Amino acid sequence: MKARRAQPSARAATAEPPPPPPPPASEPGGDDLALDESSDLTPVVATNLKRFRAERGLSLERLAKASGVSRAMLGQIELGQSTPTINVLWKIARALGVPFSALMSQATSPVTTVMQASHARIVRSRNGDFTSRALFPMDRPRNVEFYELRLAPRSVEHADAHAPGTSENLIVTEGSVEITVSGERRVLETGDAILFEADSPHSYRNLGGTEAVMYLVMTYGSRG
Repeated sequence: MKARRAQPSARAATAEPPPPPPPPASEPGGDDLALDESSDLTPVVATNLKRFRAERGLSLERLAKASGVSRAMLGQIELGQSTPTINVLWKIARALGVPFSALMSQATSPVTTVMQASHARIVRSRNGDFTSRALFPMDRPRNVEFYELRLAPRSVEHADAHAPGTSENLIVTEGSVEITVSGERRVLETGDAILFEADSPHSYRNLGGTEAVMYLVMTYGSRG
C-alpha cells in the first residue's frame, strides 16, 4: 500500500521564528531524575515555561522540534499536569536559551535569602540513588549555580552535555567518586576537587560502600 502524502497544514502560512538547534541525544540514565514532589516546583515550571515560550514567539510544535520533548509533554508541563524529569528540563532550557534554574525561578529580591532545608529545591532520581539540592535562590536566572549532590553506594549518575561554555567545579566531601568526562576518568577522594568543561557528556560514580556527598558550582558561559 502506498503511503498517503501529508496534506499541507493551514498553519504553514503563519511565519514563526526559527527554533534553536536541537540538543544532543540523551545520555543513559538522564530520564530517571525528576523534581522532588515535596518541593512544589511543578506549577512554577509551568508558569515559567509558558512565559519563556511566549516571549520567544515559539509554538508548542516549534519548541518540541527544538528541544526533542514531545508537544504533548510540553503541553502537560505548561498546564501543571506533569512533573518533568531533570533531563527534560535541561532539553527545554537549552532550546529556550535560558539557564536550567530559570525554569524553576520565583521572582523575589531580598537583600539576604535563607534557603531552609525544609523547603529545599531537590531533584531526585526515581530509585532514590541520586539527589541534587539547589543551594542558591531561584529568584532569577544566574550565571553561577551551587548544588549539593548525594550519590548512593556503588551507583552512577550520567549527565547530558550542557550548553556550550558550561563548566563544573566540584569537591567531594564524603566518599570516593569517579568523574568521567568525554571518556576521561578521574578518581576523587574526600577533599579532592575537580574543574571540567561540562558541555560534553559526563558522569559521577560512587566507588565506595557509603553515600558520597559532593558540592558543585556550575558556571554558564556567555549568553551573548
